[in-house]
Amino acid sequence: MIYVKWALRILFWVVAVGLLHYTLPQTDMVRITDTNTKRIDFTGFNAMFYSSPSSRSAEKLQTRDIYFIHGIRRNGRPIVYRNEDTGWGWPPYFKFDTADLYTRAGDLISDAEDPKWVAVRHYGWRIRILSVFPNATSLRLVDNPDKLIVPWLSMLILAGIVAVYWMIRVRWMRFRKNRIDPLLDKWTR
Repeated sequence: MIYVKWALRILFWVVAVGLLHYTLPQTDMVRITDTNTKRIDFTGFNAMFYSSPSSRSAEKLQTRDIYFIHGIRRNGRPIVYRNEDTGWGWPPYFKFDTADLYTRAGDLISDAEDPKWVAVRHYGWRIRILSVFPNATSLRLVDNPDKLIVPWLSMLILAGIVAVYWMIRVRWMRFRKNRIDPLLDKWTR
């Protein structure tokens, strides 16, 4: 029984950390090389990694156009971001400016001889075998690609999660000490 208990705890923490890693914002330094629009079919397994259709649509769309931003990282490896609104859904970035971000990305296209380095804030993972792309939420032109970008928003969200966990834990421990333990002591005498 102890192995099942530990397996469930480990499974819980793996899922929790994976969910946080997927949804918390991350920033990459890239040189944007191209932008394009692609028609995507959402009938497969990877549909859960994309945002739901617009809240204005009456039915769930099986296919729709998705904007993509192509870039090259500082180490020379390619990265592709999808660019779609999150709207009021999960994760709660309230992104409604897909077309503006797409236009800005098109304006920041550069080549290797005269690079323009861009800090791309995104969430999500790049899973090549499933054709899953991280979703870009903002772009910012930077002068120095070696500049360290501190993830203040992620640290603030994590601090909030730790504070909520601590508040729940302290209240549970007080409740257990004041209500449950005295009853157990009375019943076990």
